[in-house]
Order: sequence, then C-alpha cells, then structure tokens
Amino acid sequence: MADVIYGINGPVVTVKDTTEFSMMEMVYVGRERLIGEVIGITSDYTTIQCYEETTGLKPGDPVEGTHTQMNLMLGPGILDNIFDGIERPLAEIEKEAGAFINRGSTVSSLDTEKEWDVTVTAKVGDTLNGGEVYATLPETQIITHKLMVPPLISGEVTEVKPDGKYTLNDVIVKLKDKFGTVHELTLCQRWPIRTPRPVAQRLTPTVPLITGQRVIDTLFPVSKGGTAAIPGGFGTGKTMTQHQLAKWCDADIIVYVGCGERGNEMSQVLQEFSELIDPKSGRPMTDRTTLIANTSNMPVAAREASIYTGITLAEYYRDMGYDVAIMADSTSRWAEALREISGRLEEMPAEEGFPAYLPSRLSEFYERAGRADVLSGTQGSVTIIGAVSPQGSDFSEPVTQNTKRFTRCFWALDKSLAYARHYPAINWNDSYSEYFTELDAWYNENYGREFVEYRSGISALLQEENRLMEIVKLIGSDVLPDDQKLIIEIAKIVRVGFLQQNAFHKDDTYVPLEKQKLMMKTILHLYERSKSVVAENIPISRIRDTGLFEKITKIKYDIPNDRLEMFDDYISDIDEKINGILS
Repeated sequence: MADVIYGINGPVVTVKDTTEFSMMEMVYVGRERLIGEVIGITSDYTTIQCYEETTGLKPGDPVEGTHTQMNLMLGPGILDNIFDGIERPLAEIEKEAGAFINRGSTVSSLDTEKEWDVTVTAKVGDTLNGGEVYATLPETQIITHKLMVPPLISGEVTEVKPDGKYTLNDVIVKLKDKFGTVHELTLCQRWPIRTPRPVAQRLTPTVPLITGQRVIDTLFPVSKGGTAAIPGGFGTGKTMTQHQLAKWCDADIIVYVGCGERGNEMSQVLQEFSELIDPKSGRPMTDRTTLIANTSNMPVAAREASIYTGITLAEYYRDMGYDVAIMADSTSRWAEALREISGRLEEMPAEEGFPAYLPSRLSEFYERAGRADVLSGTQGSVTIIGAVSPQGSDFSEPVTQNTKRFTRCFWALDKSLAYARHYPAINWNDSYSEYFTELDAWYNENYGREFVEYRSGISALLQEENRLMEIVKLIGSDVLPDDQKLIIEIAKIVRVGFLQQNAFHKDDTYVPLEKQKLMMKTILHLYERSKSVVAENIPISRIRDTGLFEKITKIKYDIPNDRLEMFDDYISDIDEKINGILS
C-alpha cells in the first residue's frame, strides 16, 4: 500500500506508520505532486514540510519518496535567470501559468532544449578527480561556465565527445572509477542544498571586496569571502544599500536572494538590473547576476529554502574560481518562516517565539562563506551580505543579536540618518568591521601606508565629534574653545562631504579607492593647517570666511573620478588661504 497523508497543518504534512522515508528526503505530496522535504521521523509519524501551497490536500492523498535529498540542478543557464525559492524558473512558469505559480509545476529548472557551444578539455586516458574541469562553454558574453566533475566522483576518462553544440542532458565525457563503474558526465549535475560543497583548503580573507561606497571601503571594509550584516528598521535603506553593492562591488558574479520581501520591491530589483550596464564589461548587469525571488505571498516553507538555494548556486560558481557575492534580503523574513514552521510543529519556542535552533541555522548559512583553494585548482570566494529587519529598529532582538555572532562586519543603518537624507545611512558609531587585521597589508601594498593612517585620522575625528556633541547637547556649542569647534567643523565635512554619497551622481555613485584616499588626505590637510591658525589664537570664523569648508565638502562632485590630479590644486588653495590668514 502506498504511503498516504494522515494530517495537514498549513505547510506541515504528516504520514502515519511508515518506514519508507529518510531524514531530509525530498518527496512528492498529493495528486498534484507538490514538492516537500522530510523534517522529522518517529516510530509513528513522518513529518514533511511542503514548499508549495497545501490548499486542497486531504487525508488519504498519496506521498511518494525520491530517495534523494532536496537538491538543485547546477549547469549553464543559471545566470541571467530568475528563480523562485526552490529553483523553478519564473519566466518559464509565467509562459505556462501566467502571473502566479501553478502548484506541482514540472518546469525544468534549466532549459534542456537550448544548445550550448561546448569546448571539451578532457582527453581519453586522463585521470580526473572531483571538481576538476572537463569542458567549458560561454554561459554569457562575460562569464565562461566550467563544467566540473561532481565532487564525490573521480576516475579515468574512457570516452570523449568532440567540441560542438550540446544540450543540457547530452553525455560528453564518460569516466570509469576504481570500482569499474562508468559515470556519464553531462552539462549539468545535482547537489543537495543543505550540504556545503567541498573545497581543497579554506584561506584567510586577505583581499577586500571593493564596493565604491566610501563609508564601507574606508571605515568598515568587508573581505572577499567575508560576512557582513546590514540591520535597519523600515525605510532605512537596506535594500537600496544591497542594490548599490550588487551593482558596483568587484565580485565576478552576484546572487540576489529576495527572501520574503514585498513583490513591488522585487519587481524594482528585476527592472533595475535588466536596465543596468555593468561598469566593468559594458554588458547588461544580468550577464553576471542570478535572482531568487521569493516574495512575501509565496509559500512560507519555500522562503526557508531560498537562502540555501542561493548559497548553493554561489558555491557552484565559486568552485569554478569566481568571486561571488550573495545578497540575502532579508534574513529576518527567513527567520520568521522558521518561526512559523516551528509553531506548526508545536516545538518549544525560545526568545520572541523563534525556535531554539535559530542560532545554529544562522551559523550554518554564514559559515558557508569563505575564500578557498577550490577543487578545480584555482581560488574562489563566496561573500555573504545579509540584511536584517529588526522590528522597530530594535537591534537587541534575537535575529540581529545572533547574526552579530556569526558575521565579522556590522553596518548598522540609522533611522535618523535616513530621514535626514544621508545615504548610505550607516551609523559610524554603531558599526564595526573585524577585517582590518587581515586587510591592512593589502591596503598598504596597493595604496601605501597613508591609506590606513588617513582612515585612522578620519575615525578619530568622528569619535571625538561624538564625544563633543554630548557636551553641546547639554550646554551649547558657544562655550567650546576654538580647537573643539574646529573638530566639529571638520567632522561635518567628513559626514557630509565624505560619508554621504549620491547614487544618482555619475562621479559619486561609485568612487575608486584612489579618490577616497585623496579625499581623506585633503580633509586631514585642511584640519592640520586650520589647527595652526587656531593655535595662534586667531578666531575660527576667519577660516570659515575663506569658504574652504564649503569647497572641500563639495569635492566629491567637483573632482571627476578620472581627473584626480585636481586634488593638488585643492591642497595648494588650502595652503594659500591659510598662509594668508597667518601672515
């Protein structure tokens, strides 16, 4: 007798008196063959979470096992594509079903009809180990897709097809392992989403992810292969910050996971990315981007799976030797999905109703980031940047606090900065990065020791301003001596002229590190020269009257990114006007 449904509670389905299923096995539920996953087994009941809407299911409907874990199809066609949380292509589903996803959709994750121009690199007699490349093909005009032996297979090549056009399921290489089993290698492979893909060796993250955003690159850098959290309340700019990072960071490939976000927000992402030109290649941004859209009205269990889908796709491209950045927006919605499923399972709740295993699930996700020597013989990295949406901007809630435990970079978004139109609204007093130790050597080698010294100077000014503003709130600014008033004036230039950025200005939306360095140098030069004026008991108003403060504040707009020699003129102007005051 086939196994049948015994009980249904939202996305949670139970089967009674069976020993057919194994833990984490993928199953088909009901007559429409809804995709599900086994999440609990006892002697009496098997518990399954369904990744599709369970409306219409009833006791007695069949449940069919697959004897495999929940897995993804990995191969060419992932880039320039949009999937739901369990890797179903939304464009193909729209052709079949219209605006909403049909339950039990059987559309293939990747296009099995399309022919790819394959160059086979393996030869008969070669010994190939797991992860080694046996063929390549141009997936997009800027990304070469490398076909790799599945990580758990190795052996001798016994048959090779010639170069030519092949579809996804065509066998192009045959491999015989040491037990005599012949493995047929096609253009695709499958991998379970909850199992990290193996690497040869994990490496120390010593190279920064350059984003072109000054507050990040200079004050709170993240490394390639690092982890960062962007917590912030509603309207503080989490999604927009991630958009900027996705557009401008120097990762080779972007995986954007919209986990439980509003539909109009995801449609904005899709529209922007389709229109955006990649600044490095001049090609459409979609040529190196894949999107996982799991909006708030989609089934809650698929939301829980979506970040595992995203990280598995990212690891696949990392294994080819690419630097991949994954944007998870937002992990709070993912945690809410965990909480809802946990409630259906009647598990003992922990803080704020979240399950007790929330920290371990977060760590499982963030620990899959890293820079590594991969099995194909090159180096690759996965950088995870996760947005967190604490209710009421309360950073003491469980998701934010547990995320801080597993990320080394914390970009705290501030509601008051966002409402003051200061973007990115990253609060420099609440944010931090733990990557300085590993990254400073890279900055010293590529941009000189001055970069790190300037950064320390800028940070010291901001900290001193924060201390002085506490005094100003109590007794006003008039009682401060001129040397402290000067610190407040220069810190204002740092805040408005350096940390604040305009995404709609051609020279300010992305700023190269060399310009960031020269901007810091100019601001600190103004500070040092102004200190000499104040030391002579000359009123600070004399410096204000020169217009230097306003001029240096506008430096981000007035000096194009390709005219950095203009900074010398600004330094000369500062010296000339300060010397005029002192003479």
